[in-house]
Amino acid sequence: MLQAVMGLIVHSGNTKSECMEALKLAKTGKINEAKEKINLANEALINAHHSQTGLLTKEASGEKIELTMLLIHAQDHLMNAITFRDLAIEMVELYERLGGNTI
Repeated sequence: MLQAVMGLIVHSGNTKSECMEALKLAKTGKINEAKEKINLANEALINAHHSQTGLLTKEASGEKIELTMLLIHAQDHLMNAITFRDLAIEMVELYERLGGNTI
């Protein structure tokens, strides 16, 4: 279980980091590079979901999953990563529509 929980934390953190890099790139007009970072974020998010799915599958098959602060922390990271990724996608698209005008 610890491996799955740590997978959630690591991959969720990677998702958010890639999105932050995407925003920095988009802000300087590097839209294609920003989109590449969003793609990397999506891959990290898929890996995080695999970790989560493993835990859900165990519980659905009758295995008792202990609710720990670490598991709550991991789920919090995942939800924040999803939200951050969604907003980063919107912001990269907005920068693109601005036509490379940077702030």
